Amino acid sequence: MKSSVKVLVACGSGVATSTVAQEKVKQIAADAGIPVQVFKGTISEVPTKQYDVDVVLTTANYKKPLDRPYMTVFPLISGINKDACAKKLVDLLKAVQAE
Repeated sequence: MKSSVKVLVACGSGVATSTVAQEKVKQIAADAGIPVQVFKGTISEVPTKQYDVDVVLTTANYKKPLDRPYMTVFPLISGINKDACAKKLVDLLKAVQAE
């Protein structure tokens, strides 16, 4: 079991929506009792930065194959299907933590 899960949150610029998503991911993980380390980046950095983390989260759709578990967290920004996204995120983080 991992002591903490390393998470990359990426958006187009690496500044705006990833900052909002980063805080929401930290809160969701904390509420679920899952220790995380969250790093920010841009969509273009995902192919290389994925190897520094356990999970990749983006605020936009990412279509290229990755070697790490991935999901979009755009619903945390838009508010549409936010609860379903949060549950899926917790399930993903728990699975990765257990590895």
